[in-house]
Amino acid sequence: MKTSSTHLALSASLHPLVERVETILVDLPTIRPHKLSVTTLNGQTLMLVKVHCSDGVVGIGEGTTIGGLAYGGESPEGMKLAIDTYFAPVMVGQDATRIRALMTRVGKMVKDNRFAKNAIETALLDAHGKRIGQPVSELLGGRLRDRLPVAWTLASGDTARDIAEAEKMLDLKRHKIFKLKIGAKSLSADIAHVSAIKRALGDRGAVRVDVNMAWSETEAVYGMDALAAAGCELVEQPVASSQALSRLMHRFQVALMADESLKGPESAFELAKIPGADVFAVKIAQSGGLFNAQRVASIADAAGIELYGGTMLEGAFGTIASAHAFSTFEKLQWGTELFGPLLLTEEILIRPLDYSDFELTVPDGPGLGIELDEERVAFFARDGLRKTISIVG
Repeated sequence: MKTSSTHLALSASLHPLVERVETILVDLPTIRPHKLSVTTLNGQTLMLVKVHCSDGVVGIGEGTTIGGLAYGGESPEGMKLAIDTYFAPVMVGQDATRIRALMTRVGKMVKDNRFAKNAIETALLDAHGKRIGQPVSELLGGRLRDRLPVAWTLASGDTARDIAEAEKMLDLKRHKIFKLKIGAKSLSADIAHVSAIKRALGDRGAVRVDVNMAWSETEAVYGMDALAAAGCELVEQPVASSQALSRLMHRFQVALMADESLKGPESAFELAKIPGADVFAVKIAQSGGLFNAQRVASIADAAGIELYGGTMLEGAFGTIASAHAFSTFEKLQWGTELFGPLLLTEEILIRPLDYSDFELTVPDGPGLGIELDEERVAFFARDGLRKTISIVG
């Protein structure tokens, strides 16, 4: 008869357990200031989480926000604190292979914190994919596409510079869909900015705008009419209210996309009932994880709402986790915006992501299919080598 210790050891070998949860803040510079109506980014902070399992497998996830707390209620620093203090004790000792069950356990003990939950779920999926030799997309039901169209966001705030940037992207065959960040300036200045860029690009590039809720409904009525006349094909979240979104959607021909209004499947269902948008910008972080992002997409599809793969300007791990999820969507009518790593000046992967011919390749290796450059992360970590060198110098 086996002893209880032998039985536990056998059980652990058959079902790897979560042994340790590690979090790291990584500060990376951007290629230029990135101006939104809510803030201006001069760098990006990634919260990387590593889930260490008893079989030696380590899964990596990412939590990233736009401008710290400027965009929403979570920040990279807050995610690190929440995971270290509240998530980790709930996870350690649990079966690392039963991801849905473990995330349900976490959900019962930790309320809200959608961005942090997404990071943890990504790490668990990455670990299990590595364990069984399958890409994360296969753990989500199987991909329907290997490459995803990627839009580029023009957000320098300067019209001439944005036009030059768009021309460069077209020449490199990296992007032919451009989203303009507006809402920080006057309505007339924003319309003139969008109109000038569309005139310069003509039919070579599609133009969309993101207002990040900066307009009142009255401003949006004028703005959407003028944007449609300028050749803009889509307007993202011009106002905060879902009811106002619905009224605008029924009034204008230009497509209206919901973003900040989407905070997971429940909000997606409420928005679909109104209906409050032509398009949903699905984000794995906003949704609270990859499985929830799939649920948001299913709700949209059932309601006849089209889909767009959104970004929180994540680095490589958040971007590729999103790509795996979006690759499983039956429909992805408006492509994606997974350009986050291209906004950063520094590479933290052993092998960079494949952006080519206006698309991003979804990796087909085990887990997320990407490998972290540990030395680069050690250098750019918040309390890492770069800071030490700076202090000594």
